[in-house]
Order: sequence, then structure tokens, then C-alpha cells
Amino acid sequence: MGAGSDWSTQIEVILDAIREGLIAVDREGKITLFNRAAEQIMGLPGREVLGLQVEQVIPNTRLHIVLKTGRSEMNQKQRIGNINILTSRVPVRDRDGSPVGAVAVFRDISEIIELAEEVTSLKETQMLLHEIINATQDAISVVDENGIGLMINSAYTNLIGLKTEEVINKPATVDIAEGESVHMKVLRSKRAYKKVPMKAGPQRREVLVDAAPIIVNGILKGSVAVVHDVSQIHRLSRELEGARQLIRRLQAKYIFEDIIGNSRELRDAVEKSRQVAVTPATVILRGESGTGKELFAHAIHETSRRTGQFVRVNCASIPETLLESELFGYVEGAFTGAKRGGRRGYFEEASGGTLFLDEITEITTGVQAKLLRVLQEREIVRVGDSTPIPVDVRVIAATNADLEKMVTEGRFRDDLYYRLNVVPIFIPSLRQRKEDVPLLVEFILRKLNREFGRNVADLSGIALEALMRYHWPGNVRELENVLGRAMISMHFGETRVELHHLPPLGLGAEGRAKFTGGAGHGFSYNRETFHELHDRWEKEVLTAALEHAGGNRTRAAEMLNISLRSLYNKIKKYGL
Repeated sequence: MGAGSDWSTQIEVILDAIREGLIAVDREGKITLFNRAAEQIMGLPGREVLGLQVEQVIPNTRLHIVLKTGRSEMNQKQRIGNINILTSRVPVRDRDGSPVGAVAVFRDISEIIELAEEVTSLKETQMLLHEIINATQDAISVVDENGIGLMINSAYTNLIGLKTEEVINKPATVDIAEGESVHMKVLRSKRAYKKVPMKAGPQRREVLVDAAPIIVNGILKGSVAVVHDVSQIHRLSRELEGARQLIRRLQAKYIFEDIIGNSRELRDAVEKSRQVAVTPATVILRGESGTGKELFAHAIHETSRRTGQFVRVNCASIPETLLESELFGYVEGAFTGAKRGGRRGYFEEASGGTLFLDEITEITTGVQAKLLRVLQEREIVRVGDSTPIPVDVRVIAATNADLEKMVTEGRFRDDLYYRLNVVPIFIPSLRQRKEDVPLLVEFILRKLNREFGRNVADLSGIALEALMRYHWPGNVRELENVLGRAMISMHFGETRVELHHLPPLGLGAEGRAKFTGGAGHGFSYNRETFHELHDRWEKEVLTAALEHAGGNRTRAAEMLNISLRSLYNKIKKYGL
């Protein structure tokens, strides 16, 4: 017994003398060995971790995995806190070869890694730096403390027009065509300079130069400059402005031939639109959401003699505080955050063309007054300015609201109503022209086949009959949504839409209960306040309304009998 105890002590001394860390676990993954080197590397006292599960002590350990798989993992890198170790993990087996434990042998290689980083050659670092500056599109020039060229990149040679050998080991003034060398100014003053204009190279290229001193351990070692082509900056500015306008602008892309249907109601609306298109008259498109008011606006513009842009503005989607400046533009300093130099508004962008004001009833009375001035005087005044700017814009407005009721209630100016209502065009709802449903189905299927990569030919008789019976509160937009969902539910290879492919049309009892709040059904109280309960209920109602409207926000607002702007605000509030 004494001899065995002495031998155990010797083994313990030997294991503690080893510089590598040793950790052993038994067949249950509990730590049975944690030598002194392991304590030092891990920063943990061995007496406190013995008997604990190894993954509780070392979160990213793999010893328990080695124990489970019985496979060794040799020379693996592992991160422990702020140190890096190199470890080998092997299973311990009994005489039958079954794993009864596992051992990890590891050592701290953080110092080795740091040493390897320190001994990286200066030449390799220089090559890396050279590749980095060559990879950038900015023209870069570096000189030493005496103003002698050290390094340039390919963008520099392309911009300035000088070869590498004409600049390297040459004075900093070698590329100056007009002006003082910014490198030399930096070396004299030991401070940075920004946007210094000059002309450089044989072609006397106009450039702007940013330069800064290179200071190492408090000692000036040189200067680095980034050279910008002024003409490129001007081009990029024009491209940026063009991109901004393209984002805001929607080119007219539909003509009257794209309006599908042979019903008398639709043909009357098309014929009236054709007649008014060639005149400068203001037009207001009236009709429910989803009937195709925007399509009519496109077609009117395309048929007109106007050569300018077709610009679409959804008045409900722009916050009230921004709508005036977006429509009429603003001058520099007009308000906090105003862009330097000001900005043109939609009316100026559409000058010579057509401005389509969708959801016209969502504009405030103040903006209504300014819109009336534009229609009467054919000029706009930017926000923050008093100088009128003439514009030649044909206005097409659209709304699904009861304008006459809004005028009676004082929510819409009567003088603006009469200015807009010069040529009202009423677009029929789909339930008023159900004879057009087969034609629309044929057209929409062709469109969806292109978009979805399918080959659906038609609908079965019973499926078409179901569509003909439905009342279509969402109009053509809802019909397209229904057919799209039906096509998605079909298997590839199926070419006919059957009744079972169609989604449920309209709200059933369950849907009505959900939409109306369930009349008390499904209510749960989680110790919320009254306001929290109200918010939860309101969010659920909004979600149900949007689902029923197929995501159509205008339709959802109509169902809830709230303004579209209120709906937008609530959607933003609840993150829907």
C-alpha cells in the first residue's frame, strides 16, 4: 500500500513537471486529471475542476466528442480565452478496446504566433502594401522625407499619364503641371492638406489632392497623397443625381392596348381616356383600389404629345412633414437636414411631362393650397424660397375615396376639387364587368407563366365558374393574387388550374372571427396594462386585415375605415 502511494506521488510529480498541459476525463466526461501546466494555461485551479464535466469547464472542448467517437484528433488549434493552444486529443481504451476515458495534451503557442508575426520580413510587408494600394481605384503617391518618389499605384499612372520609372526616385515636383507640390507642403509643415486643386501630368489633368505626413515614432518619414480626378467626381455626382431620380421616377410603360376587357363600362373609360390624352387637361381617375388607375395614367401619358418624364408619386407613402418639400423642392437651409444647394421637387422633374399623384386625398390642406396654385398659375415655389419657378406639367390625380363627401366634410378643398375634376374618369370595378374575367385570366396566366417559368394553359370550367361568382373586393389586383397563389400550389407538369388549386375566396366564419377580434374568443391575459392589451388587439386586427387584403394596404385601410396614412403609421409602429 505504501509502495503504491509512493508510486502515485511520483506519477503526480512527473505530470506536474511536464510543460505541456494534461487533462483527462473518465467514461462519463468528468475531469480526473488537471496538471499544473493545465492550471497555468487555463488559469483554473485543478482542485476546483476535478470531478466536473469537462464541457462545463472548457466550453469549446472536444474531449467529450473524442470520448464518444473513439477517434483521435491530433495537432488541433484551439482558442482558450486570450491564448491559442495546440492540442492533441486521444481516447483511453480498456483491454477490450472500448473507450473508458480521454486525454488532451496541449501547449500554449501564443508566443510562437506572436514571434512568427514579428519575424515577418520587411520585404513581404512591402510587397503586401504594394498590392493593397494597387488594388484600390484611388491614385496614390508616396514620397520619402526628402520628397523623393517611393511608391505609386497603377491608378496613379493611368490618371497622371506618367510611367513608374518617370516618378520613382524622382523629385515630388516631377508630375506638377501647374501649382505647388502638396507633398513638399506636407513635408515642410508636417500637417495634412485636403482638396488642394492643381494640374498634373503631361495632359495637365485637373485634380484635387489630399495628402498627409507619414510619422513613425515621432519622426517624419515621408508623405502620402491621394489624387482625385475632378472630371470623374463631376461625372459621379451626375450619376448619383441620375440614380436618385431613377429611384423616384417611374417611366411610363403601358399603353391602352394593355388594358384588358371588352365590357361596355371599361371601353367607355378607355375611350374617354383616349380623347383626353391628346389635350392638356387635368385628369382625375376615380375607382376602387386594384382597378388599374395607374395603368390608365401610364396609357394617357404615352398617348399624349408630352415628351417629358412620367413621374409617379404615392401621396400616402410620403410622411406629411416631407411631402411638401418632395413635391415642390427646397432651397439650401430651408430646414434641418436640407441638402446643400437645395433640391428639385417632383414638379420640376416632371416638367414637360406628366405628374401622377396617386392617393391625392392624403395630402394636407396646406399642400392642397400650394397644389391649387400650381394648377392655376403653372408655377411652383420651393420650400424656403419666395421666387416662383415656371413648370409645364400635366397632372393626373387618382383616388378611391369619396371626394364629394370629403369636400362636404371640409377635409378636401372645394376649389382644388373643381380644378382636379376637369375630366373625371370612372374606372369600373371587376364585379361591374365580370364578363371580362375570362380575358383577364388568360392574360394574367401568360404573364405569370413568364414570371414563374410555368406552362399553365387555362382553368377548368368549375374553377372559372368560381371566379365568375366571386365579388372581387380587391378587383384585378386580387384576381392576379389569386391566380398566382393557385399556380404556386400546382405541381410542375400540371397545365390546368383546378378548383382545388384556388385559395379560399372571401372570409369564412373563422376568418371573420379573427378579423373582428374574435368577439372574446381566444383572449388571454398576461398581466398587461390596458394600453398594452389595446396595442396587442390593434396589431392582431391590422395583421388579419392585411392578410385578408392579400397585402394590399389601400384595401386594408378601406376595410378598417381608416385613412391610408394612418394605416402606414400603424404598420410602422408595430413593425408589420
